[in-house]
Amino acid sequence: MLVVLLLIAHGSRDPRHAATVTALRQAVAERRPGLRVEVGFLDFCAPSVPRVLERLAAEGVGEVVAVPLLLTRAFHAKADIPAVLAGATAALPSLSVHQAPVLGPSSLLTDALERRLRQAGVRDADRSSTGVVLASAGSSDPEAIAVIAEIAREWRHASGWCAVRPAFASASSSFPRTEDAVRALRRAEGIRRVAVAPYVLAPGRLPDRIAAGARAGDADFLANVLGPAPEVAALVLRRYEEAARVTRSVVVAATG
Repeated sequence: MLVVLLLIAHGSRDPRHAATVTALRQAVAERRPGLRVEVGFLDFCAPSVPRVLERLAAEGVGEVVAVPLLLTRAFHAKADIPAVLAGATAALPSLSVHQAPVLGPSSLLTDALERRLRQAGVRDADRSSTGVVLASAGSSDPEAIAVIAEIAREWRHASGWCAVRPAFASASSSFPRTEDAVRALRRAEGIRRVAVAPYVLAPGRLPDRIAAGARAGDADFLANVLGPAPEVAALVLRRYEEAARVTRSVVVAATG
């Protein structure tokens, strides 16, 4: 029997957030018929992660792989989610839950960013004169900040964009705001067009701030959030399979 896949989303008061996560769940399920895919939220939305795990345990499910719908390994991945999973499973001795790595960084995510830029109207023929702002929600975690900067550098070298600059929707001393990054690219020699690529999964307050920054900076293009892009669905399954393989190896070693 396949291990159940539990997608863990942050949650938001914005109804578009839950709708986008639900669409991603559907995209994942369609790629893997027969795999049970559930969604649990950390906050604001239902069902909560503990409630989903309680229901699975009551149904007799034995193993779950929890894939965090996070693009960087920051506080939620390091502390919040492990604490929620540990607390929820402490009273569920029949249920074994394994936390998979976060989604990013991955070349599949940059492929999804490219898809969203094309859908926004950016032409491949204009790459050499187009600057891209890689707009993240933001983090105070140094590891997450460094990852976003490295993604921007690697994407620039691999893609042929004239420039790729990181930006944060939330305040940070390390990266500029979206509108400031757009304006800086506008001043750069050889850049004729500026596109903003949100490095976020679902709509909400911070993605809206990214969009407002793109408008304030007069960006030529604003891509959509990553959402249920095929590349994201494929990456979710990759993280699930990686964690499931580790789980099977541990079980074999313990019983061998």
